[in-house]
Amino acid sequence: MAPLPRRRQDPRRTLVIGEALVDVVVAPDGSRTEHVGGSPLNVSVGLARLGHPVTLATHIGRDERGADIGAHLSEAGVLLVPGSDSAEDTSVATATLDEHGVADYGFDITWRVPALPDRSDHVHTGSIGALLRPGGVDVLAAMDGARARATTSYDPNIRPALLGERAEVMTEVERRIAVSDVVKASEEDIAWLLGHEPDEDELEEELARWLDLGPGLVVATLGAKGALALHSSGRRVRMPAPSVEVVDTVGAGDAAMAGLLSALLDEGLLGGAPGVRKRLRGASREAIEKAVRRAVTAGAATVTRAGAQLPTRDELRGRRAG
Repeated sequence: MAPLPRRRQDPRRTLVIGEALVDVVVAPDGSRTEHVGGSPLNVSVGLARLGHPVTLATHIGRDERGADIGAHLSEAGVLLVPGSDSAEDTSVATATLDEHGVADYGFDITWRVPALPDRSDHVHTGSIGALLRPGGVDVLAAMDGARARATTSYDPNIRPALLGERAEVMTEVERRIAVSDVVKASEEDIAWLLGHEPDEDELEEELARWLDLGPGLVVATLGAKGALALHSSGRRVRMPAPSVEVVDTVGAGDAAMAGLLSALLDEGLLGGAPGVRKRLRGASREAIEKAVRRAVTAGAATVTRAGAQLPTRDELRGRRAG
């Protein structure tokens, strides 16, 4: 396996928009611990740990939990957009783990979008912040507005407890897919949107339908089965995952998202330079495989430890998907 490239010496910055919160994790024995979390926060930290400059636009309070989030971001090297600390209280997600380490979530969250930077090279969003009103409307506008000067990505990361009717949610998800260059979703996300568990053929058909909405690359993560990716060129990549011992699945999808974006950034397939969107759509099979491999490898590394502890670039060296 070729080593991961070292940190790129270029100024391209990713803007991540979405929730930052505290995960209260309830173990099967009833014990409780707290971890800094939120899918967009995790993706921003994951990208920073993989060597990419990142700014996070979020909505936290000036309370103890908000301070913990600020310290976590600072330690990872993620910058916080000014005004992101204007919430009355920092939001909380409660993750109740079953005996297999799989999390079921409940939420106490408010969401507003602060004033965003004038310029970013790549914009990523997903999960609660991409859909929850009123902030979700502003997120969609930001994604649409950014496309003239940046590439965009989206992870639905569906949280049914916070959403409305399935058909309405599907419409909103598709609006965000349509203004994205890269979309990553879990098998569980797609099952919820369809209203039933799809077999792999139906899952692939749904990814193909999403691809027709406009992205250059769509990826479904399949847990221990790896991932499936479809590219606008017609290329199909099926990537197995490493065999690992699962501690819990918290943050695995976010690690996969960060790994996917990291590899695409390394390959020059995302960012604000002229012609990047065209390069993404003309990407080679090797480049797509590299990106999907890093996604499943990052996800597999994360499930081996408690909480959303996303891997660094050094920690991914020596690991291999498949």
